[in-house]
Amino acid sequence: MFDLRNFANKDMNDCAITLRNMDANAHSMEEVAERMVRYLYENLIDPHTGEPACALVRFFRTYAYRQLNEDLQESARQIIGGKAIALGTKCLTLLATAGDEPHWNSRRESSGHRAIPLVDKNFVERAPMISQLIQQFGLEISTVLEPNPELMVDLQQTNFNVFYVPEALGSAHIPAQKDFVIPYAIKSVVGFGGMLPSGNLFAIILFVKIPISQSTADLFKWVSSYARIATATFDRRTVFTNVAGTAVAHP
Repeated sequence: MFDLRNFANKDMNDCAITLRNMDANAHSMEEVAERMVRYLYENLIDPHTGEPACALVRFFRTYAYRQLNEDLQESARQIIGGKAIALGTKCLTLLATAGDEPHWNSRRESSGHRAIPLVDKNFVERAPMISQLIQQFGLEISTVLEPNPELMVDLQQTNFNVFYVPEALGSAHIPAQKDFVIPYAIKSVVGFGGMLPSGNLFAIILFVKIPISQSTADLFKWVSSYARIATATFDRRTVFTNVAGTAVAHP
């Protein structure tokens, strides 16, 4: 376990190596993502209480709308009022979740975050947390919406910055202040991830109940490079695990 109030280089190394190996014997990217969020939720600890320091840990990845099953496509359409979505539209899709509330431990029980259609640049700019995450990663919104194959090699080798909100309370970048930030005493938010060989983005977001320093947040950009290796194992292969527990590939 790691003391998130005193997260040091050794902790970063140990955490990163563990995440790197989470593709071992896995059957889908969803399974790898579930292992990662569960590990982070259970092992990042507030030493003052001995309890998890994160109220919620989530793993997102972008997929083209055409790659989602009918259920996720319906979730995406609901977000934009039932309008049609172009097949190539990138959707920020919740792949795994772990948290304090029972319904925060299944992606299928998420409300409003299962598949967020990034219909265009204007839509992303109106979604404060998503747009800020992309920008703090050092990416252009257009790169996420329409990846340029010529840039993929360089982007895969880039160590991305972290998404960091030192004070979640009152932040314009963190929505659901009354329903989430205040009642669950969210102090800081840290996100890390990167670009996969397919041109899709993955991001792991920590909603933390203790204040996180800039130096601690910076350490997670190195964790992300190891998490990316394990995640990339299934980047062009099996993605989801169905309700019966069987791995299924996207179309």
